[in-house]
Amino acid sequence: MRRRTTQQPKKEIFINTTISETRIAILEDGNLIDLFIELPENERSVGDIYLGRVVNVVRGMRAAFVDIGQGQDAFLHFSDIGDSLAEYGAYLDLETATSETPKNNRRPIPREGQEILVQIIKEPISSKGSRITTELSLAGRFFVLVPYSEMIGVSRKVSNAKEKRRLRDLARSWRPKGFGVIIRTVAESKDEDLLRADFENLIKKWRQIEKKLKTLRPPSLAHKDLAMASTVIRDLFTNDVTRVVIDDARQYKSISQYLKEVSPNLLPKLEMYKGKRPIFDTYGIEQEVEKSMSRKVWLKSGGHLIFDHTEALVAVDVNSGKFIGRAGHDENSLRINLEAAREIARQLRLRDIGGIIVIDFIDMIDPKNKRTLYNEFQKELKRDRAQANISPISEFGLIEMTRERIRPSLLHSYSEMCHTCEGTGRIMSKASVLTKVERTIKRIKAISDEKNLKLEVHPEVADMLTNGLRSHIRRMMWKYWLRIDVIGKDSFKFDEIHCISRRTNKEIVLN
Repeated sequence: MRRRTTQQPKKEIFINTTISETRIAILEDGNLIDLFIELPENERSVGDIYLGRVVNVVRGMRAAFVDIGQGQDAFLHFSDIGDSLAEYGAYLDLETATSETPKNNRRPIPREGQEILVQIIKEPISSKGSRITTELSLAGRFFVLVPYSEMIGVSRKVSNAKEKRRLRDLARSWRPKGFGVIIRTVAESKDEDLLRADFENLIKKWRQIEKKLKTLRPPSLAHKDLAMASTVIRDLFTNDVTRVVIDDARQYKSISQYLKEVSPNLLPKLEMYKGKRPIFDTYGIEQEVEKSMSRKVWLKSGGHLIFDHTEALVAVDVNSGKFIGRAGHDENSLRINLEAAREIARQLRLRDIGGIIVIDFIDMIDPKNKRTLYNEFQKELKRDRAQANISPISEFGLIEMTRERIRPSLLHSYSEMCHTCEGTGRIMSKASVLTKVERTIKRIKAISDEKNLKLEVHPEVADMLTNGLRSHIRRMMWKYWLRIDVIGKDSFKFDEIHCISRRTNKEIVLN
């Protein structure tokens, strides 16, 4: 009797770079499961290290607020303060640590006005500043270096005991005093020289930070982590990824060089996209991205989900919609709820929704069906890299949950507050409109031989496109070898775009 094996899903990474943004899509068996977006004015900041100054210590909140040079003061909870703070002259909080308190429960806390070295662990969201920690780390391909520590840890996913011992022994022999090390899963079975090069590179980076700190005055950036595309390659491009496809030559060259140094075995999986159509159109990703911005998401059964964002939480409503089942009410409700649970788990990842989430499933009476739904939803959430905690289904059919929030949700990345409705609705952000213009031009270039276009847009968009010597429209004309005349139309919506052929004087209609 043959043993049944579970087939690994086909995992692919697609990187789309335009003048206005970088987008990274991760697909499993052709389904979009993760989307990362980085805008020039809102670069990824998780992992950045700052020399800051404590501006306020609020003992009632067990937190301090630190000026790191951003718009809002960063938030430092006492639980995110490590023993390394003592290096900077901290003292113990006498209200929570006494001579009877166990030593491992005592926490050093900062003083107001104190200089402090911190690292961002969560990006600023809305009016909240970044969340920071004093427990610093530097991530490499195979190791995470932890200054002011003596610990050596190995990823739990490295299951072979002999390999774990080998990796731990290597790290112990290389580790200078005062440094801890976490050995990552991708280090398994790697050559010693390759591992050592990554380890020594991390030590070198830290020495550069130490040298830089001698000349810095707070608030100052002490270390900038890699850009988003590079961190995704560093952290997520593992052996189970089938391929990585990139549409930008400079990005391709940079990632190729990085892989040559740290994982040459992965180079054959790297591809340069040379198609005329936008890469996300070719692989059916664009439609999924647009769907993830929609308030309503349709299910295959005919039911649908509604996502509503409020200041305090995100509410998700499950509706049966067009579904007509032949079974009883509970069986029909369970079928829609199970499909909804899988799609909600996927959408939470895609939209990067964090904080408190309340889901209103369709009511069911049978406790067995409720348990089935709860277990299925919990199983789907385990596929998510962000931590999530869920409550049992309430008598009203609600599941309350929290999901780890690291960066702003997709909604906040792709849109901005509407000045007309003061927050009751949202419009596409300026950067996203500029990207939409470029995608429209690229699509026209792919389906026609037009050389001369009239581009009709909202006057504000026209101003953004044409402003400056190195304007967006100039760069697009050089990039796509087109002449484009931009015309502002007062009657247009902010994201409305019309392309007119100069040759035929007719609008070019795109499917």
